[in-house]
Amino acid sequence: MTMRTFRPPADPRMRPLPQLIFMSRWLQLPLYLGLIIAQGVYVWQFWVELVHLVQATMGDSASAQAVIASVTPPGASPDFKMGRETITMLLVLGLIDVVMISNLLIMVIIGGYETFVSRMDLEHHPDQPEWLSHVNASVLKVKLATAIIGISSIHLLRTFINAQAYDNKTLMYQTIIHVAFLLSAMAIAAVDRILPTPTHVRDMTRNGSHA
Repeated sequence: MTMRTFRPPADPRMRPLPQLIFMSRWLQLPLYLGLIIAQGVYVWQFWVELVHLVQATMGDSASAQAVIASVTPPGASPDFKMGRETITMLLVLGLIDVVMISNLLIMVIIGGYETFVSRMDLEHHPDQPEWLSHVNASVLKVKLATAIIGISSIHLLRTFINAQAYDNKTLMYQTIIHVAFLLSAMAIAAVDRILPTPTHVRDMTRNGSHA
């Protein structure tokens, strides 16, 4: 004879409270909408910088001054000069930086909404991101840490290209900060591998890797 575990009846007065707590996840929706607006700001900034670059290449002096001002390090002396190739490279790296930050925003918006707010039901959509099929809070943290390392690498490369404009202390601290980001991402990835993975997440990841 099978023994059944006795469970006391649920208190009807407590039902609205869990429902309210669960519905509170929709309070995050304005945050993600705000990040979408920030994404639009980055798109506008990207095109402004790109138009300045094209116009400066065609000989427009005002655009050339705007380009030089955007890549000149803060606090540089008035006599500080850079070659045309260096200016173009720094501006292009700045555009890449904007794109990588935009990618970071997309991961936070889509991954965060899918993980913490509501499902998007994109399983049959042809443009569904590959990583979204097995995303969870742990995977999202690793991807965000990796994206931050990429952004930090672009900033560090821009500093090294224009190293004569910075003192050794600034170069050292930027390198130390980048290494700290790298070690933090490695620690997050190591902890993610150590922690047990739920069976359904493991199966989804395995199926996504075989696809």
